[in-house]
Amino acid sequence: MLLKRFAPPYKKYVFLSLLFNLLSTIFSLFSFAAVIPVLQILFGIEKATKVFIVWNWNQSWNEIGSALKNNIFCWIDQTFQSVGASNALLVVGLFLVLMTGLKVGMAYMGSHFMIPIRTGVLRDLRNQLYHKIINLPIGFFTEERKGDIISRMTADVGEVEASIMSSLDMMFKNPIMILIYLGVMFSMSWQLTIFVLCLLPFSGWLIGKIGKSLKKSSALGQQLNGEMLSQVEETLGGLRVVKAFNAEHKLEARFSILNEKIRKTLNKINRRYNLAHPVSEFIGTVVIAILLWFGGVLILTNRSSIGAPEFVYFIIIFYSIIAPAKDLSRASYSIQRGLASLERVDKILKTENVIKEPKNPQEIKNFTDKIEFKNLSFKYQTDWVLKDINLIVPKGKTVALVGQSGSGKSTLVDLLPRYYDPVKGEVIIDGVNIKKYTRHDLRSLMGNVNQEAILFNDTFYNNIAFGVETATLEQVIEAAKIANAHDFIMATENGYETNIGDRGSKLSGGQRQRVSIARAILKNPPILILDEATSALDTESEKMVQEALENLMLNRTTLVVAHRLSTIKRADEICVMHEGQIVERGKHDDLIALEGYYKRLCDMQSF
Repeated sequence: MLLKRFAPPYKKYVFLSLLFNLLSTIFSLFSFAAVIPVLQILFGIEKATKVFIVWNWNQSWNEIGSALKNNIFCWIDQTFQSVGASNALLVVGLFLVLMTGLKVGMAYMGSHFMIPIRTGVLRDLRNQLYHKIINLPIGFFTEERKGDIISRMTADVGEVEASIMSSLDMMFKNPIMILIYLGVMFSMSWQLTIFVLCLLPFSGWLIGKIGKSLKKSSALGQQLNGEMLSQVEETLGGLRVVKAFNAEHKLEARFSILNEKIRKTLNKINRRYNLAHPVSEFIGTVVIAILLWFGGVLILTNRSSIGAPEFVYFIIIFYSIIAPAKDLSRASYSIQRGLASLERVDKILKTENVIKEPKNPQEIKNFTDKIEFKNLSFKYQTDWVLKDINLIVPKGKTVALVGQSGSGKSTLVDLLPRYYDPVKGEVIIDGVNIKKYTRHDLRSLMGNVNQEAILFNDTFYNNIAFGVETATLEQVIEAAKIANAHDFIMATENGYETNIGDRGSKLSGGQRQRVSIARAILKNPPILILDEATSALDTESEKMVQEALENLMLNRTTLVVAHRLSTIKRADEICVMHEGQIVERGKHDDLIALEGYYKRLCDMQSF
């Protein structure tokens, strides 16, 4: 299953690795075979003189095998007789060195061609995961812990590499070795081989049982690791609040409890993992002891098809199976651990994107007429956040949304760039439902300035030019000037090449917001979304930002979400929202005259 999923792009390397592992196994058999003439020389075993047998491909496989075996021993006997026992030992020793050199060389080449598969699969998995995270809708991340997603991207992917990818070499090489060794053992003595195989199912069952329990524990360990990263991320993000409320001990206690759970889970995982080696070695030794007894009895009673030297060779081959079988069992343990991590990664990779792209999209390059929210209702889970909204925003006009927190203002503007899709009704641009446009084309029409200025740990230039690949320095400077950001940028050490720190931590709130506005100005979108862009600023910063926003809003269609009503007095239409519905709409003076919701909001802010 794993190979079918990951290996297709690396078929060439898979083939080469299999080929060299096959050659390595064949050369290892030749090196082991040197034990037979050595034993014959050392113990002076007398054998009947063998005669060379002529064979051809029309004979049965048994006849061909017997003829080849006879001819090899015939050649060995002739060599002994011609060069003498001492020189024969030297020849055998040189043969052993040559075969071992070829064996280890081929084994290295097999591993050499596995490395591109390991590193390539790891790269592909990370790319797939990052691509998926980038393209999933925002709604997915509201239900997931940020730390857990980071854990899957780092710790789980690392576990897949350490457990599954590192075991691929063994998974490729060891089955080949085991199958070829078993084939040779069958050709030597099928009775002894079947006897050995009858002893192995129990060990396979025992190893499989331990592996399954390991997978379950590993999944729990990675889940707890995700919780720990979430706690660390929350602590770093809320450090001011933690210190302000003297809550250090409370968080330390919570972290210690979780950390202890992780320790106990890791103890369980590592103990079971380390059980693989002693269990497989003990079982292997038991099987060899029984084999020695059974094979010895057959030879001593002259009921065996092989002699003592061949029986020693048989045992050497079988003992050589134990090492790859042991590695295979350890690899199966590792893979069980890796599969637990892979399942957590797959939870993201297999998540369906509910914001579907149209099969036959319509093109939209320019915004020419109006935006319309028609009979629109929306809910996140059970309660309706928006109820039967009808709103038209003509091109070039500014429409402001005001109301208490939780009335649905931000949700309404989030439906326009398709961060979410409405449950009922539709959003229409230029007479076409926005679901018929691609997400890329739709969002290309829009610029966003949010309450929290979202900046990146990069230079001023790269933050302002973010998403505009063809931007020049002159265009960036012009956008910064319009946003009232040029002066404070030039006052920094390296100007536009100065790094602004993590999320713009080196800047004040007003400066961050003006950089964000400069970014929107450079994009030059026909539709502008301002989501409480000044609500987090002090009065002086607000004045600078408001001036920058007014420069940005010139000749654009603008949707403004505002808490500070002073910022939207000149809007073409103000919509007052209450509990997911538009309860009042009109210009500032008209709404004041109504003495309804809007008048109360204004009075509270004036006071």
